[in-house]
Amino acid sequence: MKIRTPKTMDDLLIKKRYNVLEVGGGNHPDKRAHVVVDKYVEDNTHRSGNLRVLKNQKFLQADGEHLPFKDQEFDYVICRHVLEHVDDPIQFVKEQARVAKRGYMETPSLLGEYIAPKESHRWLIQDIDNKLVLYDKEVVGFKPWMDFGEAFLYYLPKTSIAFKILERTQAPIITVNYEWEDEIEILINPQDEYYLNHFIKPWDESMCEKMISKRSFGKEVTTTIGAMFDIMVSVTRNKLLGSDS
Repeated sequence: MKIRTPKTMDDLLIKKRYNVLEVGGGNHPDKRAHVVVDKYVEDNTHRSGNLRVLKNQKFLQADGEHLPFKDQEFDYVICRHVLEHVDDPIQFVKEQARVAKRGYMETPSLLGEYIAPKESHRWLIQDIDNKLVLYDKEVVGFKPWMDFGEAFLYYLPKTSIAFKILERTQAPIITVNYEWEDEIEILINPQDEYYLNHFIKPWDESMCEKMISKRSFGKEVTTTIGAMFDIMVSVTRNKLLGSDS
């Protein structure tokens, strides 16, 4: 079940002693992962660059729907921007819950997919009532006409502090950030109008209030200040390490 919505990757509940797996590390594996698996070694269709493995990481070529590990072999599993590509999402998440007790799943949100649509993404995904709800793009007639990914995925995160604050205070605008324990609750193409309407009808004010956090003025101020502090810490640390924020 979902336990929280992390603000950033630095906010994950990963203890130093944890044995960590990453499924689909691609061209940007997490440095905390001890083992990284990827289905595709030479094909970059589903990622934005060549496969990369960091020093001291073990790499295995494997299908995320059939992981070559024992039950509960890992303490934590990270999976970022992979679920939207897979053939069998239910089997995919079951495998992660089998090999680890807890983990983190990140995907484009529904709004994020409209902002930066990708042909390689088969599924639209939204966190609704702490469940990952997926619809096949063809089922809901998803037909985007413009890709603003360069602005929202690359340019603004690098150049705008205001956008960095937005990412940390309103993550669902771009991504689904889903930290879980024991199991991942998932629904595929549900026909219930309650879920379907999130994907096929324009969002009115009540829907926006539900899907995008509405806070009191005081909470908004403290959340924004916290995000600014987090950004300063992140930038300082990355400057010291000689990497990009």
